[in-house]
Amino acid sequence: MTNSPNHSNETRRLLALTLGSIGVVYGDIGTSPLYAFREALRLFSAGGVGREEVIGLISLMLWTLTIIVTFKYVLFLLRADNDGEGGMLSLLALLTKKAPKHATVMFVAGILGAALFIGDAMITPALSVLSAVEGLKLVTPAFNDYVLPISVGIMVLLFAIQSHGTGAVSIFFGPITLVWFLAMGAVGVAHIGDDLGILAAFNPTHAVSFLWNAGLVGFIVLGAVFLTVTGAEALYADLGHFGRRPIQVAWFSVVFPALALNYLGQGALVLAHPEAASDPFFLMFPSWALLPAVILATAATIIASQAVLTGAFSLVRQAIHLGFLPRFEICFTSETETGQIYLPLVNTALLTGVLILMFVFGSSESLATAYGISVTGAMVVTTVLAFEFIRHQWDWSIITATAVLLPLFLLELFFLGANLFKIHDGGYVPILIAGTLMAMMWTWRKGVRLLREKTTRSEVPLNQFIAAIERKSEHAPVLVPGTAIFLTATADTTPTVLLHNIKHNHVLHQHNVILSIKTARVPYVPEEDRYTLTKLSDRFSKLELRFGFMDDQNVSRALAHCRKEGFKFEIMTTSFYLGRRKLVPDPNSGMPKWQDRLFIAMAGSAIDPTDYFHLPANRVVELGEQVII
Repeated sequence: MTNSPNHSNETRRLLALTLGSIGVVYGDIGTSPLYAFREALRLFSAGGVGREEVIGLISLMLWTLTIIVTFKYVLFLLRADNDGEGGMLSLLALLTKKAPKHATVMFVAGILGAALFIGDAMITPALSVLSAVEGLKLVTPAFNDYVLPISVGIMVLLFAIQSHGTGAVSIFFGPITLVWFLAMGAVGVAHIGDDLGILAAFNPTHAVSFLWNAGLVGFIVLGAVFLTVTGAEALYADLGHFGRRPIQVAWFSVVFPALALNYLGQGALVLAHPEAASDPFFLMFPSWALLPAVILATAATIIASQAVLTGAFSLVRQAIHLGFLPRFEICFTSETETGQIYLPLVNTALLTGVLILMFVFGSSESLATAYGISVTGAMVVTTVLAFEFIRHQWDWSIITATAVLLPLFLLELFFLGANLFKIHDGGYVPILIAGTLMAMMWTWRKGVRLLREKTTRSEVPLNQFIAAIERKSEHAPVLVPGTAIFLTATADTTPTVLLHNIKHNHVLHQHNVILSIKTARVPYVPEEDRYTLTKLSDRFSKLELRFGFMDDQNVSRALAHCRKEGFKFEIMTTSFYLGRRKLVPDPNSGMPKWQDRLFIAMAGSAIDPTDYFHLPANRVVELGEQVII
C-alpha cells in the first residue's frame, strides 16, 4: 500500500505527457486525412475510381502507417537516442563521436536531413491550413474567394505570436487535438457501414495487387499515399520532450486507431458514393456539422503548424551549437522550459517562405504536389543514420543491421522515387529549399575552417606568450587591478584580442582568464561537469566551459556557478574582451566568389557574442581586426 501514492503520481504524469504528445508530436500526422486520400484518388478521377482501386489505396495507406510509423519510428527509432534526445542532428552528434572515420559522410547526410526538415516546416503549415480552410467552400460557395486571405491571416497571426512563447497556448494543444482525433475516428466509424467491403483493406494483398495492376500510375500514386505519414519525423525529434513511453501510448491508444478508422470511413464513403471523391474527408460530415468540423480542422492544423515550427526552432538551435550555422538570436520564452525558444530571424524566414508558397500555389491541391519529397528524403537520411547507430552504439553486426533496416530503406527509396515524379508539378520547391539550406551550412563550415586556418598561422602558443610577458623587461605592460576574461575558440593559443590589448593599450590585468566554450556531443551537460579551471601562472588561468547542444549557452550563469565552486572574481571589476573581425573577400581564399560572399553575409547576420553568451553588456570590451578570407 505504501507504493500506491507513487504509482498514482506516475500514472497521472504518464497521462499528462501522453495528452501533451497527442497535441505536439502527432499534430502534423493528424492532419493528413484532410488531403492524403483525396490526392491519391485525383489520379484516377478522370476515368472513374474502381472498387479494387479504392480498397487497394486504403490498404496501402494503412500498411504504410503500420510499417513506417509503427515499426520504424514508434517501436524502433524511439530507442535510438542520444542521452534521451532524438532527431537527426542529435543522432549525428553522437555518431560523429562514435565513428569519426565516417564523419564527412554523416555530416553531409545530417545537413541534408536538417535542410529537408526545415523545408518541410515551410510546406506543412501552408498545406495544412489551406486544406482545412477550403472546407468553407462546402459550407457555402460564397467563401470561395476568401479561402486564401483567411489562410494568410491565420499564418501571419500564428507567426506573430511566436515571440510570446507557446507555454500558455500549449496546454490547450493536447485536449483540442484529442477531440480532433476522436471526431475523426467517430465520423470514420459512422461511414464504414456505407460499404463493409472496405474492411478488406486490412489484407495487405490488396495493396500489392493494386500496385501490380496499376503499373506506372500506381507507382506515381505512392507519392500521394506517402502523405499519410507526413509528420512521422516529429515522433523522433520530440523524444526528449515527452519520453518514449508517452509517445508510444498515445500512438497505440488514440492516434493510430483514429487514423485507421477515418481512412476506412473515407474509403467506404467513396465506394458507396463515388462523387464524394472530390473531398471525401469533409463530405463524411453531415451538413449541420460541417462548419464545426472546419473550425476544428483549422484549429488542428494551426496546432500542427505550431509543432513543426517548434521543431524547426529546436533543429536550428542544434545546428548553431554544432557549428553548422552562425549564431542567431535565441529568445527563451519560458523561465522553466528550455525547449520553448523563439528565433526571430528563422521565424521571419519561415513566414516569408510560407506566404510565398501560399500565393504561388493558391490551393492545397496544387501545393500537395510539392509535398512529399522533403519528408521521404528526411526519412531516408534518418534510416542511414540509424544504420550507423545500431552498429556503433548497439554493436550489431553489419549483417544483422542490414537485415533489419534494408527492407525499410528500400521501401522509403521506393516512396522517394514516386515523389520525384512530382518535380515538374511543384516538387522542385522542397529541393530548391533544401539545396539552398545545404549550401548555406556547407559554406559556413568551410568558411569557418578556412578562417581558423588563416588565423592559426599568426597565433602565438599560450605558454610561450605567458613566459615572455611575465619576464621582467623595460617594455613590460602596466599592471592594472581586476580580472580580464578573453574569449577564444582555441584554448592553447593566445587570443588575438589579448595581443591587441597589450599592443595598443600597453596594460595587463592582475588576473587574466583565457575562456574557451565547447559544445559537447550530448544534449545536456550537468552543472558539476560544466567547467574546468586550470591555473597557468600567478596571473593567468585557463577556463573551459562545456555546454550540450540543447543547453542555453549562458556564460554569466556558468561563471556564477564557478564562483560558488571557488573561482574567485568580482563581476564589477571584471572585463570581458571579445575580438570583432571584419571579413574582406579574397579571390584566392579557396572558395568560389559566390561562396566567399555568402560566408561573409552569414557572418554579418550572426548575433553579437555579448547577447548570445549572455555577457554583462556594460563589462564587455570589443577590439576589431580585418581578416582577408
